[in-house]
Amino acid sequence: MSAPDAVSSAAPAGTLGAASTAGAAGARRLTLTGSILGAAIVALDGTVLTVAQPNLGRDLHASLPAVQWTSTAYLVTVAALLVLAGRLGDRYGHRRVFAVGVLGFGAASAGIGLAPGIGWVIGLRILQGAAGALLQPATLGLLRAAYPAELLGRAIALRTSAIGLAAAAGPLVGGALTTQWGWRSVFFLTVAPAAVAGVSALLVRLPGPAATDRTAAPDLPGAALLGGALACLVLALVGLPERGPTPGTGVGLTASAALGAVFVRHERRTRSPLLPPAVLRAPAVAPALGVLLAASAALFGTLFLATYFLQDVLALDPLASALRALPLAVAMVAAAPASAALTRRHGPRRTVVAGMSSISLGALAVATFRPDTPALAIGAAFLVLGAGFGAVLATATAALVRAVSVRDAGVAGGLQQTAMNIGPALGVAVATTLTTGRPLADALTPALAVLAATAAGGALLATRLPAARTA
Repeated sequence: MSAPDAVSSAAPAGTLGAASTAGAAGARRLTLTGSILGAAIVALDGTVLTVAQPNLGRDLHASLPAVQWTSTAYLVTVAALLVLAGRLGDRYGHRRVFAVGVLGFGAASAGIGLAPGIGWVIGLRILQGAAGALLQPATLGLLRAAYPAELLGRAIALRTSAIGLAAAAGPLVGGALTTQWGWRSVFFLTVAPAAVAGVSALLVRLPGPAATDRTAAPDLPGAALLGGALACLVLALVGLPERGPTPGTGVGLTASAALGAVFVRHERRTRSPLLPPAVLRAPAVAPALGVLLAASAALFGTLFLATYFLQDVLALDPLASALRALPLAVAMVAAAPASAALTRRHGPRRTVVAGMSSISLGALAVATFRPDTPALAIGAAFLVLGAGFGAVLATATAALVRAVSVRDAGVAGGLQQTAMNIGPALGVAVATTLTTGRPLADALTPALAVLAATAAGGALLATRLPAARTA
């Protein structure tokens, strides 16, 4: 008998059981830490950059279109690679893929902070987008592998709260850093948290993927088709707010639809599809994705219009506008963990229907904004929006991830992140299209009515989610 075996046989069973339980709890804590940090880094980066971009353009003598490409290049890259990245996590292990992604994200951030010109910034943002695509689905895949079903919703709720907190802090932190130390400091901000998240992922030990998952050939043609379809869609949508509908928009949407059709045909014929049939057949997957797409489109379209109202009609500066909208972030941070308790008591269906209804009511409340609307009423509208979105994001994500097996959690995470990247672009595009060429005061109400209807449609989709939590 080897020495470890002798020690194991001599140790009391209760001691071994306690050690095993403590080890599992420690692994879950490390996993949750890494997942939260990874998700928060991406959320912080997205909002902090918007504040730094004008300073970046002036310092690097870059044109406005070039500065805009620092965001567009990242968004297109992420959208194109998310599902493939999730599949890689299922195949080779979410711990490894997450570590590569988050450490690559931090390294790219440091490189951008040292970049000598706008071309370097755009190139490094593409690399950062690829790293972000690797880490985002893995944050959910790690939680699915580490947590039992009864604890998964709470872990995802904490991750959702961290996303809301980071997104809210971004403009404030970015403004302070840019004012004090310049735009480069904004990118150095995420380097240390990325290193901590990467080390946390490398320290944790989780069950690896099955050998059969590793030997199957990756569906690279399917990944190329889906990535091309999503990239064309995002390019078409992000151009609408600045340029409005153009022939290029139609070409982008047509190309996206054509590539999507070829992708569907390819998936039906290939022996190792990018999207496993088991994922697509899971009853909760399609409604959860539809809900997330509708919720993010309605929320971000509403925020886009509300921001213009606050700054153009009420003549508030960006900081004052951000403070008026702060109740949204506060409510989102609080609603996510509260939704986990509501789901345990009432089930995902009722919780998400209530959340989508709240988003719809919040959009209708914003539609009533007038120059004499009290600040308290404006804050209340944002509060309702944030409470609804926090509950929907946490609950629908948990329902989606729980609906698939551990071996397919990465693909589910990639689909979730894809919906959360396309939804905001879609919502802003809809808001822009409905208000272009008209005074905002006249176009605000009908545009927000459409966005409220979008959220109401999401509430109908939510009726197809499980009525009660399933183990």
